[in-house]
Amino acid sequence: MNTLKEEKKAKESKEPSKVSRSLASVFSGNFLSSDNVVKQLPFIFFLTFLGILYIANGYYAQRTVRELQKVNDELKALRSEYITIKSDLNYNSKQSQVAQATEPYGIKESTVPPTKIVVTPDEMKKIAVSN
Repeated sequence: MNTLKEEKKAKESKEPSKVSRSLASVFSGNFLSSDNVVKQLPFIFFLTFLGILYIANGYYAQRTVRELQKVNDELKALRSEYITIKSDLNYNSKQSQVAQATEPYGIKESTVPPTKIVVTPDEMKKIAVSN
């Protein structure tokens, strides 16, 4: 009985399995010469083309994301610069700061409050006639 089992094992090990035959065919390149592969070449080329498009789309998306990030960073920098300049302008346009900045030129702040000039309709007629 032991001899029968050994003979079966020897037979099984001598015959290559279906998987090993397929792998041997792939590695040797024999599978490319069969008619089935030649018939499927257009479909294989189509799948290859789709794969290339998929990879190109991924690169395009990554580049777009990088550009968006760059623009967002630039926008944040410009926004902070805008806020800084606006606060400086508000500070420098205060009455006390304007008076202090114009003092070296001999321009001084008026201490007399402004008065309202009222022109009556009679005075307007006199001015219109004289011109």
